[in-house]
Amino acid sequence: MSKTPSGDGRVSPDTDESHSPAPITVMLSSRLMVLANLLKRGAILRYKRLAGLSSVEFGLVASLGRRPPMSVARLAEAVGQDKGQISRALAELVSRKLIAKSANPKDSREVLVSLTPAGLAAHDVIVEGAQDRNRQLLEQLSAHEFETLLAQIDRLTATAEKLLESEKHSR
Repeated sequence: MSKTPSGDGRVSPDTDESHSPAPITVMLSSRLMVLANLLKRGAILRYKRLAGLSSVEFGLVASLGRRPPMSVARLAEAVGQDKGQISRALAELVSRKLIAKSANPKDSREVLVSLTPAGLAAHDVIVEGAQDRNRQLLEQLSAHEFETLLAQIDRLTATAEKLLESEKHSR
């Protein structure tokens, strides 16, 4: 199947119905997932190159940031994984001296984690890289287009949250 430019500069598939994309692939949610996955894959490669962090590790370092120590349970919630899923990455980050563990002074059964000075340096690399990638991504948009995009994303996010809640309560 060949691709032909459309009038607005985008490339679209030829109109041969036998080779047309499945309808779901042209839906907004699918397109947004493709964009999100491309951005995530690029970020993972960058943070591996710049800070030597895997996908899970950079998520943990980014979530801990320059915050006070937090419980492993709260960190797991912040990154959207259970404690068991992140325990191996935490152990690796502790062994590399990027994260420190300590007992919670208010509840000695609870473990708190925080970034070490080396972890803070890795965090700063992540933030700088994210700002650079964000700048490169958004330089295609005018200030008005950017504000419009943010407003539309906020509206779509609110609707997606409602749809998620509805699904949670459906049988």
